[in-house]
Amino acid sequence: MALDKPYKDIPGTTIFDADQARKGYYLNQFCMSLMKAENRERFKANERAYLDEWPMTEEQKQAVLARDLNRCIELGGNIYFLAKIGATDGRSFQFMAASMTGMTQEEYAKMMLEGGRSPEGNRYIGEDK
Repeated sequence: MALDKPYKDIPGTTIFDADQARKGYYLNQFCMSLMKAENRERFKANERAYLDEWPMTEEQKQAVLARDLNRCIELGGNIYFLAKIGATDGRSFQFMAASMTGMTQEEYAKMMLEGGRSPEGNRYIGEDK
């Protein structure tokens, strides 16, 4: 029996729940493998070959290759695991967050220093403002 998930109607938000964890298990395990230097080197030497060692879906592999973090999250990735990809690429977490918003790192940093993103459009569907 499916659980009621009242949080599913928050626009632009994917909650990492048990279903997402199951869907992204191998994607997240791949990310954790990047904590070891030898695995980072193998991945950087031939990304596709390294990804093919993991029983991830083709969609997950393509999202990693494209560094499409929003898609990775949709496919079960957890941002704390996905950060290992950014670290492997020599990218900061701030750079990664900016890429997920469509902003440059500088634009993202400025927005955050000015109080963050507006809550407009980020409420439950039907919630009174």
